[in-house]
Amino acid sequence: MDKVITVSRQFGSGGREFGVKLAKELGIPFYDKDLISMAAESSNLSEEFMRHYEESAPGLFSRTLYSYYQMPMTDQIYIAQSNLIKQLAAKGPCVIIGRCSDVIVEDSVKIYIHAPLQQRVERKNAMGIGVPPEKMEEHVKATDKKRKKYYEYYTDQKWGMAENHDLCLDSGRIGVDGCVECALTFIKRLSK
Repeated sequence: MDKVITVSRQFGSGGREFGVKLAKELGIPFYDKDLISMAAESSNLSEEFMRHYEESAPGLFSRTLYSYYQMPMTDQIYIAQSNLIKQLAAKGPCVIIGRCSDVIVEDSVKIYIHAPLQQRVERKNAMGIGVPPEKMEEHVKATDKKRKKYYEYYTDQKWGMAENHDLCLDSGRIGVDGCVECALTFIKRLSK
């Protein structure tokens, strides 16, 4: 495989686990949250600040804090991560999770992982992420809404649309391992 694989995902669908397993099967690097610390090292932004504002689209309030000549911090974070993603993609095949990487790396193999809401809620509850079970559905929906807003703000594309991806997989139906198997078959076919 000589292409970068970008993975977009609904919150709780197992997209990160999918990416880790796929990268391991292909023997290529995997990048997700480590992009934050790597981008912080190559920019003048602190890692803590980047983690706080990461995958957030600027709001009206953040725009009013800056003069005409200043760039909102969320834009600075996006640019730092975009530059890093381009550098990593230029080095060779890897798996990159989220952060609009499917648009940043135009010739990547674009994969989207989704699952029914109830299964995503159950998955996150089982992971024990510190959100009370009765609040988990709300948390899952809010996280997806935040990702959608971020993606659409920075890409001018609709988040989660099949036509923006090469392969869409439902982890709720076939599980994360089934998604990995399907993706490997698809990638093998592309390599011919």
